[in-house]
Amino acid sequence: MTERHIIKGGRSDGRDVFEYALLRVVPRVERGECINAGVLVYCRARSYVGVRTHLDEARLLVLDPDADVAGVRAALRAVEGVCAGGTAAGQAAGDDPGRRFRWLIAPRSTVVQPGPVHTGLTTDPAAETGRLLELLVR
Repeated sequence: MTERHIIKGGRSDGRDVFEYALLRVVPRVERGECINAGVLVYCRARSYVGVRTHLDEARLLVLDPDADVAGVRAALRAVEGVCAGGTAAGQAAGDDPGRRFRWLIAPRSTVVQPGPVHTGLTTDPAAETGRLLELLVR
């Protein structure tokens, strides 16, 4: 491995490594069809974990006309609460941002599921969350 493949601490360009995962709504798990409904972003260097969600109800109902839209919205709000921390995070209230992110990206077979984790570099993880929402969800 050459040195150019190694990310060194103390970057001088102001960019930090971040991780992100899409939140997918899978209305009928047995069919495996999904729509993107949010993005989770974690940046260890900035102690940031955040989420932005957008549920396209019409697209969801095309996949499953009987989808529980209110239930999906409640699940997305629960993810937002865990990201926010504090009392809104429930049992995760005392966990650090990294631990909350890892809990949220754990595989599960529910209607709202995390996708694979990807990485990038950013100077502003909150802005990156919004950018990724526009690029990958809306």
